[in-house]
Amino acid sequence: MALELINPSDLPVPQTYTQVVVATGSKLVFIAGQEPEDIHGKLVGRGDLATQARQVFDNLGRALSAAGARTDQVTRINIYVVNYERDACLPIIEQARVALFGDHKPADTVLGVATLSPGYLIEVDAIAVVD
Repeated sequence: MALELINPSDLPVPQTYTQVVVATGSKLVFIAGQEPEDIHGKLVGRGDLATQARQVFDNLGRALSAAGARTDQVTRINIYVVNYERDACLPIIEQARVALFGDHKPADTVLGVATLSPGYLIEVDAIAVVD
């Protein structure tokens, strides 16, 4: 699998993601939205975005592993955040994201949403390309 990460010269260069990802491989892996739940399906960190973000990205890592995918094969993620306020939320989310992805920067979209499941503050889905 090969990923070409492109930040066009006529677009801003983001610190935490890549503007364009071109993937070449033979298997697509689609990970459903991962919620801030433990193995028993119980909400983790009620009212605490940092705790929930860590759980969501941990769950995403486990889901990727189950599919035989590595984090550096992820091409895109969508991040859904309840009552998203960029300056307050993004640093918290990025800390959890970097804990999973390290220096790898898949393309992403952060979406502010009115609500998720009751008490849930964040959800993340992903697409990976694997050989």
